[in-house]
Amino acid sequence: MQDIYSRMDRVVTPPDFAIYAPYIKAINALKKERNAVILGHNYMTPEIFHGVSDFVGDSLQLAMKASDVEADVIVQAGVHFMAETSKILSPEKTVLMPDMAAGCSLAESITADGIEEMRAKYPGAPVVSYVNTTAEVKAASDICCTSSNAVQIVNAMESDTVIMTPDQYLAQNVANEADKNVVYWPGSCIVHEQYTAKDLRDFREWNPGTRLIAHPECPPDVVAEADFSGSTSGIIKYVTDEKPKKAMLITECSMASNISDSLPEVDFVGPCNMCPYMKKITLEKILYVLHTMEGQVEVDAKVAEKARHSVQAMIDLSKKLGL
Repeated sequence: MQDIYSRMDRVVTPPDFAIYAPYIKAINALKKERNAVILGHNYMTPEIFHGVSDFVGDSLQLAMKASDVEADVIVQAGVHFMAETSKILSPEKTVLMPDMAAGCSLAESITADGIEEMRAKYPGAPVVSYVNTTAEVKAASDICCTSSNAVQIVNAMESDTVIMTPDQYLAQNVANEADKNVVYWPGSCIVHEQYTAKDLRDFREWNPGTRLIAHPECPPDVVAEADFSGSTSGIIKYVTDEKPKKAMLITECSMASNISDSLPEVDFVGPCNMCPYMKKITLEKILYVLHTMEGQVEVDAKVAEKARHSVQAMIDLSKKLGL
């Protein structure tokens, strides 16, 4: 299994890999038996991201892959709304969630009633909802977006005013770039809201020359203080292209771990804010659901049909715009 370990040996010690290896081997064997694929989000830990995931990426990339894969079973190595999205796009497939408690602070911050409240406040304005939402909220929205395509999706709306839910900071950062009047729901990510502009200024003072790279779920003053801001896929592309000597990723800290082995010339330095929901997904839980076929995600057919329209509208528009 040296080829697998070589993808993570910069961040995983040999003793730790000795613990992970039997699980990785068993999962990869069972995937073939079940005709299953594992979709691994960029915030997964390295042993999941590199060891067992068949496809990795941000929420947009995984959503598009869920609609394309030919496997019978999808295991979602991410959080619950991502598993719902996979089921919405591939209703004929079995979608397994290794831990049903792996939720999301953003997804939990809004309901369909909240969407109706915003529509009543801004009549006629289209609702663009982040994919970090429940199927019920997607079904109540006009179109979805991710952090990688939010500006382009908002600009493509015909109305001068656009409602964004549920991430207030993503919406504010989009408003700084978009040509629309963006109004928003006051939700936020428990990981990204912790960063402050002062944190970044202090770090620059302590570590001059370090490239600071922020996710747009961070507050606008944090994004303004950073050298670059982008989605998870945008961050990876930026670091890969630029190859700074030192980089600090202002996002969930597994990101740096997962790309560090492919970029040995880059020294990734703190900080580290972990998502407690993403970290509920473990190799043991992935093996368990593949073995037992428990943890199947279901979405009400009527809700799924409406939600599919919003997600598919995002995918179609993203392809049309070349994103």
